[in-house]
Amino acid sequence: MSRVSRPLSTRGRLLGAILGVVLLGMILAGGVTFLVQSERVIANAERQLDGFVSTVSTSEKDAAELVTAAIPGRTDGTIALDGATVLGSTPAPPGLNIADDATLVASLAQAIADGRLEGRLDSDQGPLLYAAVEARGGTIVQVISMDQRMELVALSSVTYGVTALAVLILIGVAGYFATGRLFSPLRRLRDTADAITIDDLGARLRPHGNDEISDLTTSVNSMLDRLAMSVDAQRQLLDDVRHELKTPITIVRGHLEMMDPADPHDVAETRELGIAELDRLSRLVDDIDALADIETGALSDAVVDVGALTDRVAELAGAIGGHVWGVEQRARVRIRGDADRLVQAWLQLADNAAKYTAAGSPIEIGSAADDATVHLWVRDHGPGIPPAARHRVFRRFDRLSTRRGVDGSGLGLSIVDAIAKAHDGHCSVSDTPGGGATVTLHLPVAGAQSPAQLPTPVRAGDVVMQREATG
Repeated sequence: MSRVSRPLSTRGRLLGAILGVVLLGMILAGGVTFLVQSERVIANAERQLDGFVSTVSTSEKDAAELVTAAIPGRTDGTIALDGATVLGSTPAPPGLNIADDATLVASLAQAIADGRLEGRLDSDQGPLLYAAVEARGGTIVQVISMDQRMELVALSSVTYGVTALAVLILIGVAGYFATGRLFSPLRRLRDTADAITIDDLGARLRPHGNDEISDLTTSVNSMLDRLAMSVDAQRQLLDDVRHELKTPITIVRGHLEMMDPADPHDVAETRELGIAELDRLSRLVDDIDALADIETGALSDAVVDVGALTDRVAELAGAIGGHVWGVEQRARVRIRGDADRLVQAWLQLADNAAKYTAAGSPIEIGSAADDATVHLWVRDHGPGIPPAARHRVFRRFDRLSTRRGVDGSGLGLSIVDAIAKAHDGHCSVSDTPGGGATVTLHLPVAGAQSPAQLPTPVRAGDVVMQREATG
């Protein structure tokens, strides 16, 4: 099966999202750091100018002496002015060259004349902060170059940018391999899914890693196991149905081929046989449909009174002729389940017991409950079921007896087992003392009232004697 081409894989989108978030974080961190450092540089420059004004204002020296005594910094300079005339300045280098910049001197003189003794000027040397103080013989001005002050900040920002780019590349490389490892279970899942066909359901994922995505391997393998079991069950059902259909088709076809159309009696017999086989096929289809509904979970969920359920099944089983029916025990407990399906399963056990035991023999039904389980049983006193064959009785179309006169589709006990499993329960087969079989449905129960133990099987002779004594 061809895959749809995509402009960008999930791995690429995830890696791009990670790098985008990291890049945005780095830009925000770098921007905030740059702004904070810039504000700090400006604040330091302003404090320096405030200190300069305070020092000069308290000095009694004239302007020329003050300039000569001033110690220039790497990013600042001091000049003494008389109007637009330069009286003196700090040496440059290392200080800021002010005296040789006629345009800057003119701008400072004009600002002082206008009464602006401190502020900001734009010059050929970049933005400048200045402060002027009147002194004897002139005006002393200190100027600070903001571009030079910001060199360290700019260098830090460039260093940060280069480092951030290198880190981003490392994150990209590491993320590429990390996401590759992260998505490897999904790639194996894709490859395994492509390899699975209806003819080969054996492909499985190899466990790898110990994280949430790797746990998907176990879940998918479990799902594939259930799928394989379901397909095997469907195949088995189809094989069984095909086998079961062959017999009535062969019978009807054989009788039709051998029928004498001119003999009314032969025609009537063949017609009767064909209708009987079609009825059997109809029952088979109904049972398959019921089994499919049960196995797909098509059950109702309601509170079921087990005692009332026991009486209901006893009443319905009493209509099955040829046997003496009795209720051995009733459980006083309520469970949750589908009452109709439970009646169906219980009656199926009763019908099976009636089919495979001698006419006139007693059959008992009963129910009991303990702290965790409710038990619904049918007990007969017939030939019983050999222990070696008990695992087969709940298989589809698997009959222990093939003698004529026993009708059925071969799905009865399979339906019973499916109903029990749909209620989170199971079925069991045990011996009845004195001969016979006891088939029990075990269903989970919560909040049982008056719990009772499952009674000990009774002998057939004891039941007959008890009935005669009470009769």
